[in-house]
Amino acid sequence: MNGLRIRTGRLLLVGLAVAASLSAPGVAAVVVVAQERFALIVSGASGGSPYVERYDAWRAALVTTLRTDLHFQDEALYVLAETPGPGVGRASREGVRQAVEALAERLRDDATLVVVLIGHGTFDGIDAKFNLVGPDLEASEWRDLLEPLPGRLVFTNTTSSSFPFLKQLAGPGRIVITATDSTEQRYETRFAEFFVDAFKASSDFDKDGRVSIWEGFTAASAAVRRWYEQQGRLSTERPVLDDTGDGVGKEAGEPGVDGTIARRTFLDRPVDPVRASDPVLASLLARRTALEAEVDALKARRGEMPAPAYAAELERILLELARVSREIRNRSRSAASAIPPLDALSLGPAEEDDGAGAGGEARHVSPERDATDALGGGRQRSDAAGQLHQEPESEEENGGELDDFPEDDEWNQREHA
Repeated sequence: MNGLRIRTGRLLLVGLAVAASLSAPGVAAVVVVAQERFALIVSGASGGSPYVERYDAWRAALVTTLRTDLHFQDEALYVLAETPGPGVGRASREGVRQAVEALAERLRDDATLVVVLIGHGTFDGIDAKFNLVGPDLEASEWRDLLEPLPGRLVFTNTTSSSFPFLKQLAGPGRIVITATDSTEQRYETRFAEFFVDAFKASSDFDKDGRVSIWEGFTAASAAVRRWYEQQGRLSTERPVLDDTGDGVGKEAGEPGVDGTIARRTFLDRPVDPVRASDPVLASLLARRTALEAEVDALKARRGEMPAPAYAAELERILLELARVSREIRNRSRSAASAIPPLDALSLGPAEEDDGAGAGGEARHVSPERDATDALGGGRQRSDAAGQLHQEPESEEENGGELDDFPEDDEWNQREHA
């Protein structure tokens, strides 16, 4: 036991050494960035006013964010809606299949595909569905459609009864987000309203000039909680995220391994002049990213390993991470004067007043925090999301205030009768 304590202490010291290397002046932040980025945005059957206006507005806001803030190319955006138009296909089974087939021809192993579903969802006791124009697609059918695609998948279902999608779509290297954590959460959700605007500078909680998938998810979850509080209602939705592949997931603010990949996954493509001009530095940065991924993978396997073996392997990776980070720091010093400030690389003119610019303090997620997590010290993030409310068991428990939140199962019966 004493030996394990000594080894644990060494691990934390290594983590601190790596943190010092990462936070050294002139060293750019290491991130997981998609080499090619694609998006499939689907707003399904609305059921008429007021949903049609609401879903159209949310879809348009998300497309604008992808184009303007995250700089997606128009040809990389596949948009489907209830009413097709210029650049917008029909949100039907056939429309989804055609979009996925087109994506399959373009995606490569280093690509990231973002899928966002906006609309109504239902659950029949066996599988969940996302409501489309005409016949719907079940969660298992979405799984079968997307399974063959290469690259990383970031899948978000913002509808009610979306939780079964978490289990069906989860897998290695995937990030899956659902608006609910139970099939009993069947009321109309608000998660989409806040998720489509979550990738703004205000969601940059660690002030590194960028918004990760985890930060966007956390910001949207917190906004959902605040919305219900302001309405004086108990929350009927609790968003969850899974990136370990076990299909369980967790809410923002809860301890656990889920979120380690999402914290390092970004949808933008920043300028990195030093990486572009120095192939040796680029190789070192890639090596550091790979080692960080090894730490994440090791943490996911912790429960399957004996404690001494886990500690020894973690120490090996962190020691190598410290060595590589030291080389990056040394090589970066000579080029530090050529590196623009992080805010000049990552923030547009309209975003510089949020405190993350040249006068703001940049705080990086450091490996000593990762080492603490790996040794069992999970972190609470209640500052960003807090504890979400319990869902009501009935309309009476919520003070009879669910009139404008019809159960989507009832809507589905009316729409498809």
